[in-house]
Amino acid sequence: MSPERLVTPRYCQLCGRYLVERYVEEESRSRYQCEGCGFVHYLNPRVVASVIIEHGGRILLQQRAMEPGKGLWTFPGGFLEIGERPEEGAVREAKEEVGLDVTLDGLHGVYSRPHVGIVLVVYRGTSTSDAAVVGDYESTAVRWYAIDDIPWPDLAFDTTAAALKDWIAARPTNP
Repeated sequence: MSPERLVTPRYCQLCGRYLVERYVEEESRSRYQCEGCGFVHYLNPRVVASVIIEHGGRILLQQRAMEPGKGLWTFPGGFLEIGERPEEGAVREAKEEVGLDVTLDGLHGVYSRPHVGIVLVVYRGTSTSDAAVVGDYESTAVRWYAIDDIPWPDLAFDTTAAALKDWIAARPTNP
């Protein structure tokens, strides 16, 4: 399913009239434009901020309580709030989802899921505590994993696997 079919707007956010799909020759693509005021509604991806949390040589994963990926494992993360920087969102999501205060060590990477219109910003982080808890309604379990024990077949998203593989490859002491 294309991203457009997932988030197709119907009404203009400025005047409330219907949006119609029109081909914009200069951009070589269709856009949604208001038939009243002419406003162009762009279908932009949503940004997810997340963090790979390390403590004592292990990383924290959470088991998802909801679709997509219900029952599968990923690291803490979620959609940014309006006015929030990605690094703030990553720290907030770690606190909400696994109950940990994290210190970000830097940007790990940027990944995308274009088929659902998501850009994932992943940070590296550490916690002074390993006392993670199921922090909100989005998780059913949390667990610290040694690198050799990461449940690769049970990861929630292709971006989760890609980010973890890149994280392992970038470690200064790659066992």
